Amino acid sequence: MHLTVIGAGIVGLACAVELAERGESVEVLEHGEQLGSSSCSWYAGGMLAPWCELESAEPPVGRLGSESLVARLGSESIAWWRNRFPGTAQNGSLVIAQGRDAGELARFARRTERFESLDGESIAALEPDLAGRFGRALFFRDEGHLDPRAALASLVRRLGELGVPIRFGVDGSSGTMTGRRVIDCRGLAARDVLTDLRGVKGEMVLLRCRDMSLSRPVRVLHPRVPVYIVPRHDGLFMVGATMIESDEPTRVSARSMLELLGAAYALHPAFGEAQIIEMGTGVRPAFPDNLPRIAIKDEKISVNGLYRHGFLLAPALAELTLGYVARGVIDNEVMQCV
Repeated sequence: MHLTVIGAGIVGLACAVELAERGESVEVLEHGEQLGSSSCSWYAGGMLAPWCELESAEPPVGRLGSESLVARLGSESIAWWRNRFPGTAQNGSLVIAQGRDAGELARFARRTERFESLDGESIAALEPDLAGRFGRALFFRDEGHLDPRAALASLVRRLGELGVPIRFGVDGSSGTMTGRRVIDCRGLAARDVLTDLRGVKGEMVLLRCRDMSLSRPVRVLHPRVPVYIVPRHDGLFMVGATMIESDEPTRVSARSMLELLGAAYALHPAFGEAQIIEMGTGVRPAFPDNLPRIAIKDEKISVNGLYRHGFLLAPALAELTLGYVARGVIDNEVMQCV
């Protein structure tokens, strides 16, 4: 069977790798002219944080019984990344708040699981550059993170090893694929067939601060705009990200930059001397319930709606897609015939 994957963002590349590694004949079509040119994956944080994400799961939609769908699928994906991308770090996640926002930390703890409560001394042992700055934190030991751009490039190299062609600058809209087995991973562009998709814009800033060192993502809680700071290589830190109900992908607002930079400075004043390397924004595709979906109709499979969990959920959704392609099995609540 020959399969055409439309879209070379994280979902499309993960599906293509999973299928090709299991012996399927695959090609990838991408509308953009180069990797990342039309994908919100390029501006992602790259956090593999399934248990932190319980905080934003709203019952009964976000949780199935006592378990979150995002946490369950996401926890399966960390091993997938560690097996396929050597740059995957599993050093945990740290969640902190300023003293005046201690209530936010308590609220976060009530809504999440699989964490340890830390005092100031324990925080300093994990992150020496934060010594003396915070008295309490939550440590999610089993979580991880990666550099999204390096991870995307690694998946492209893997597809090359498997003999999978990626054709950039090709219109792969679903209407042009009549008579072919298609896996549609176009994100927000798929609203021509998934009419209930909406856009959620996220803005980020990339800083270089050689006077600061972190070993893991740090989430800074604030009642208005919680922010995360993710370490990259060579003194780089990704600071993100806003969540704005908008399809506008190009404009980064001054208000958002003030919030992001202010949170970084509140974490440590060394960020006040950081270089601003890049600002960017991407629009995440989301369904009304903020949960992912695999929609199956005739010879077309749509994998979409990963919201802000692209790198976390893509491997698990790719494995579910493979299960359907190989065995015709619909075995998860995110899969549905339409």
